[in-house]
Amino acid sequence: MGGAIAARHGGYAAMGDPRTSPGTYHRAMSFKTTDLCDASAEVQVCELPFVGYGRRRAFAGSIRTAHYRDGISVLRDMINQPGHGQVLVIDGAGLKWRALFGDVMAEIVVRNGWAGVVVHGQIRDRAEIDTMDIGVKALGTAPRRADSGGFGEADVSVAFGGVTFIPGQRLVADEDGVVVLPSGVIESDIDIATSLAATAAYVSAEASTSAGATPSSNAPA
Repeated sequence: MGGAIAARHGGYAAMGDPRTSPGTYHRAMSFKTTDLCDASAEVQVCELPFVGYGRRRAFAGSIRTAHYRDGISVLRDMINQPGHGQVLVIDGAGLKWRALFGDVMAEIVVRNGWAGVVVHGQIRDRAEIDTMDIGVKALGTAPRRADSGGFGEADVSVAFGGVTFIPGQRLVADEDGVVVLPSGVIESDIDIATSLAATAAYVSAEASTSAGATPSSNAPA
């Protein structure tokens, strides 16, 4: 059942990035992470127990990254840029019990048109964020914020949960998790229909076999 990818593309424009195809984000939401994984073994699954926040529990877009180092200045700089339907991936670099993202940042993200945020770390202001039209995935909450200032790095490859997040690749997130598509691939390139049909046929065959099985004469009545 695993595998067919119809075509590969290069660059932001060919990837159907919302900067050049405004409708891509809305079309992407018809694709589930489970179906993408079933259809292609090349889809990478981030193996971390993310929790969803915000009213937008499913989102997708091209990756941009922010790597935390000693302060949140790099995050502040990133979220104040136009989002163009992209997903901001924040690597907390092992920061414990300090929130990297909160309601003030979330308001800016919504205003600037980001599709969503994935945080390798904690956030805060959960109640406020849950009222906003935003999608956030994080590992939990903590009341104390991370330090201001610092340096950090923008648009570099970051790795966590068994996945390397490369700027420009396509990320899809929903209630079942966070996945990254192969370089140059968008959701519609993956042959989900064939995988769904194969799964349905397999399950139906199993059901038919079970229904037609002859009960043992020693089986209880």
